Amino acid sequence: MMDAIGKAMELMNKKGIKFVRLQFVDINGIPKSISVPFGSDEELEDMFNDGVLFDGSSVDGFVEIQDSDLIMKPDPNTFSLLPWRPEESGVCGFICDIYNTNNKPFEGDPRSILKKSLQKINKKGYNYNIGPEPEFFIIDEDEEGNFIPHDNGTYFDVEPIDKGPNFRRKLVVDLEELGFEVEASHHEVAPGQNEIAFKFDNALKTADAVITFKQAIKAIVDNMGYRVTFMPKPFFGVNGSGMHCHQSLFKGNENLFSDENSETGLSKEALYFMGGLLKHSPALSAVVAPTVNSYKRLVPGYEAPVYIAYGLKNRSALIRIPAARGKGTRIEYRSPDPSCNPYLAFAAMLEAGLDGINNKIDPGEPAEFNIYNLSNEELKEKGIETLPASLWEAYHAFEEDDVIINGLGKHISEKFLASKYAEWDEYRIQVFGYEQKKYIGL
Repeated sequence: MMDAIGKAMELMNKKGIKFVRLQFVDINGIPKSISVPFGSDEELEDMFNDGVLFDGSSVDGFVEIQDSDLIMKPDPNTFSLLPWRPEESGVCGFICDIYNTNNKPFEGDPRSILKKSLQKINKKGYNYNIGPEPEFFIIDEDEEGNFIPHDNGTYFDVEPIDKGPNFRRKLVVDLEELGFEVEASHHEVAPGQNEIAFKFDNALKTADAVITFKQAIKAIVDNMGYRVTFMPKPFFGVNGSGMHCHQSLFKGNENLFSDENSETGLSKEALYFMGGLLKHSPALSAVVAPTVNSYKRLVPGYEAPVYIAYGLKNRSALIRIPAARGKGTRIEYRSPDPSCNPYLAFAAMLEAGLDGINNKIDPGEPAEFNIYNLSNEELKEKGIETLPASLWEAYHAFEEDDVIINGLGKHISEKFLASKYAEWDEYRIQVFGYEQKKYIGL
């Protein structure tokens, strides 16, 4: 740790840093931060070792007002410059872990929850890698103030139909400055929809990256005079935005999901891990697709992964196995969307997968057909169930799943459920324009 602190301090002095932005996320994955002036090296070292005291009662899902003091400690390994800020402003950022005043990790800190889950597999010498694919929309406003897509492009379109190349080029350059290894960028299926895929890494580093990615894209595009949304389903009648998560377990340089001697190239660990994901997928939905709007995306007919099954290269199933084998062997869990808290989503998926491995949960046979074309009777015959159709169904499934609840811990689970109850209650009493148009004449 001291080496990491020393390296971070050296970089800060070299870059002429004047202010340090300390960042963490609340239970919903919303970034929170404070800025502190760059002091002496001694003051800086104290900040890394002792942290900064703050009021945790003002953060959603943290603590009550009668026990409000918490400490944020910057992780020196998360140093980054902020390319959307003027270079002369001298601002850098760190992602923080949250501690109680007794110097123990705070059980309501989403980042600490993921670290706790990772410690289970790290003891076995395993590493959990994730490569997410967060999609987003670039949006404008029409003359009446309604949000509209920035263009009418579709999958892999080019100029002039695709109006996003300049955005994506700027985004990729700035993301690379932040340390991202961008694999590809392109227009997605829906009008105004884009995707920038970055290389997989260990789950903690990737969760940090997702938070930074969303914050950076919003800030960069805002500087260009436009807006970006990671809302799962911002527009009716077109595909929504997902965040498909490619996952694998490694031991050293060995991919534990690979078995070149099996018929499919998949190991038993890969099959059992999928078995756990499939078994716990109803409860997982509340965590990986956590908003009312998420379930406007998860409906049949818009390439949405609603069917609890897996398939080799099959995009109509909840889990897809890409064609790559050897070290590239991985499973793609397709129901997450970019509104989720990545720390909690990754921890919950890992806990589900580990339950599959520990209890040798059989995922069954792969679905090698287009599930979208099956009737309800055919789905029933094949034993293929669907994900929850609403946040209400999802959080009730979450309530019944001890593996996911225990994995996230009592504090997070209770606060998360309370937040979802409140969100659903707020939603269900609203009266929307659709209802007025349909029923006003009754």
